[in-house]
Amino acid sequence: MFNAAKLKFDDIFENRLSQVEIREYLLELYERGETAAEIAGAASAMRDHLIPLPIHEDLRAKAIDVVGTGGDKSYSFNISSTVSILLAACGSYVAKHGNRSVTSKSGSADMLEVLGINLNLSLENNAKMLEETGFAFMFANNHHPAMQYITPVRKTIPHRTIMNILGPLCNPAGVTKQVIGVFDKSYINRIAAALDMLDTKRAMILSSNDGMDEISVSDITYATLLINGKITDIEINPEHYGIPLASKDDIMGEGPEFNAKLTSDILSKKIVGAKLDIVLINTAAALIIDEKARDFKDGIDMAKAAIISGAAKEKLEQIIKVSNRLS
Repeated sequence: MFNAAKLKFDDIFENRLSQVEIREYLLELYERGETAAEIAGAASAMRDHLIPLPIHEDLRAKAIDVVGTGGDKSYSFNISSTVSILLAACGSYVAKHGNRSVTSKSGSADMLEVLGINLNLSLENNAKMLEETGFAFMFANNHHPAMQYITPVRKTIPHRTIMNILGPLCNPAGVTKQVIGVFDKSYINRIAAALDMLDTKRAMILSSNDGMDEISVSDITYATLLINGKITDIEINPEHYGIPLASKDDIMGEGPEFNAKLTSDILSKKIVGAKLDIVLINTAAALIIDEKARDFKDGIDMAKAAIISGAAKEKLEQIIKVSNRLS
């Protein structure tokens, strides 16, 4: 199944299939459910056709991404983008792969731009961004030119396709450490197995019981750990780490301006409660995968300390300043 899917997606990305054939194939995969091998094969083809971020291998080995598949229709604020900046303040190198809004009111790129971060950098300057600040944002459109053959077809399909899964698996920095939120918990193990086939070293794939592609603070979250080939299922209950359960209404977002202010306020010690809690626990997951935290309690404490000390606010200011200097 791996080879068949890879060959089919090679044909798609090299414009050897008609729009009708592409649509039929995407619908066939969706209707019967994509296997781990098909997901891995398709991702392998997509990786072969992307434009990589030109970073040194030692930096590539350090880099991590925190990303969701989208499609959960939770309309939360930009949690993973806020987590990414806080993660960089904790000493990680975050190669954030994202785009403008598709299913949400504010895509990661939309919100980061309102914060004042210049996202229109050359590949070389974006690599410098990662080196200097520990954070870089990679526009999906700039790194996946072969998507031009599949994007028109996706727009004719009223539901998610395998492409929602592939984006997070095809980071242009070639990261081998990831936290991936999924729209449906039935895909957690499949994606973990696919990442293992793709030689990912450390990953956490998760989906909350209340349907979020993040660790929820309103319910338990199901997760699968992939650590050097070993796959383990866990459950994450925020109450076990001193985080009270909250309503999903408490983490709602709006447009880019509203969400940017939320992110800035969270990183500047101006917000407490559910919005802060959901950022802390998701940052903790990434710190575990990045081998900077022993467990969720340790990770939450580290993330909280970065905010209280002012390091998170300083990191955001540095990212804004350096991104504009490199333009």
